[in-house]
Amino acid sequence: MNYSKLVFFVSFMISANLYSQTTGNRTVAVTLPIVTLMDIKPSGVITMNFTAPTEAGNPIVAPAVNTTKWINYTSAIALGGLTRKITASINQVIPGIDIKIQAATASGSGGGTLGTPSAQVTLNTTSQTIISGIGGAYTGNGANNGHRLTISLSANTYSNLSERANTPVIITYTITE
Repeated sequence: MNYSKLVFFVSFMISANLYSQTTGNRTVAVTLPIVTLMDIKPSGVITMNFTAPTEAGNPIVAPAVNTTKWINYTSAIALGGLTRKITASINQVIPGIDIKIQAATASGSGGGTLGTPSAQVTLNTTSQTIISGIGGAYTGNGANNGHRLTISLSANTYSNLSERANTPVIITYTITE
């Protein structure tokens, strides 16, 4: 190899080293708030009426099971925080009547650590867990997203039954850690 080719080669190597890439960094501030939101969709009142039997000696007929309501929620928990749960209670017990509720497994367009429904519970004035283990998650919004609720009524003790007309019973749902 002659001297001019060697000088060209060495100067090319030096030039290549002088123009190499560099790196840099920037700080990006990220904020993710703790979020706890829940609602029942669609809004509105559920009407459930018992029917009198048409033949003496038969029991009253319980209303059809209602499956029109859905629980939707969004949850972002604190770092190392506890999972959340949803409880349900009623404002008054109607003597002789059981009001039962069960949440189904979540379905629809949500994602994350969705809650696990409990077995069917008979509601009373004390809060009872109907969904537990909610982590960072969202269910999607509206009917057909989240946990479908099944609400049913049944007579439990006939000797406690008495006539009632349009007695409002309020079911209260609460999401907590």
